[in-house]
Amino acid sequence: MIIRETSHSFYMILQHDHAFLSGEIVKHFDENSLLSKEAFSHVQYAAYEHDRGWIGLDETPIWNDRCGEPYSFSDYPLLPKLAFYRIGLDEIEETSAYAALLCSMHFCSFFASSTDSDCLAFLQKERKRQERIKGEIQEVNDELVMQHFRLLQFSDNLSLYLCLNQPGASKENEHPWFRKGFKNTETLHTSNQPFIPRWLNRGEITVDPFPFQKEFPLSLKYKEVPKKNIKEKGIAEAYHHSELKELCVFIHRPFV
Repeated sequence: MIIRETSHSFYMILQHDHAFLSGEIVKHFDENSLLSKEAFSHVQYAAYEHDRGWIGLDETPIWNDRCGEPYSFSDYPLLPKLAFYRIGLDEIEETSAYAALLCSMHFCSFFASSTDSDCLAFLQKERKRQERIKGEIQEVNDELVMQHFRLLQFSDNLSLYLCLNQPGASKENEHPWFRKGFKNTETLHTSNQPFIPRWLNRGEITVDPFPFQKEFPLSLKYKEVPKKNIKEKGIAEAYHHSELKELCVFIHRPFV
């Protein structure tokens, strides 16, 4: 679950709904910026499905007593999170081994500097998966694989940018992850510059340099769960009885 807190409520977004936006972002990406158009459909699939391991976890939100808020993707208990990451990767690999390779690289990047024994065990198993899949793919282009991995990361981050920010936020009030742009995006555009997003208003965003084929709309599904309802009913019931809403956002070229 992705959580954004306000004074009176929590905005709650299912991980798989966030991932759908990631897939839409890759679908509209300009393939001509990449080293090759090879395997692009598998990159799209990786983006659409990368968080499918969260589907079961997000069925029932749980409360973080220590922080006084619902658990989110960033602080969810580690062991079930790792277990469901692996379940999701196994399911993705059933349809696309290449997508599973990219998603495995994506998840491993979360724990690259961890010294936790459970994280290290996860990394070891996933690196074996990656090597196995690479061994099954003929003539692996490591540079293209890395570019596809960076594209998956970018799609994840731009979707998170929509989810974690108050719509229309000024640059100084954005979530700190994104104020200086998206890391590791320089290789995804001929300008060799990192992509920098900016809210124009509640329903419009620019990305500079513009990496897409054309301007396009996105629709973000979310629930706004009042804190008073959580206090009265508990997080699970309050969430399930909250109305599902949509935020429509248009991705623009930067204005000159």
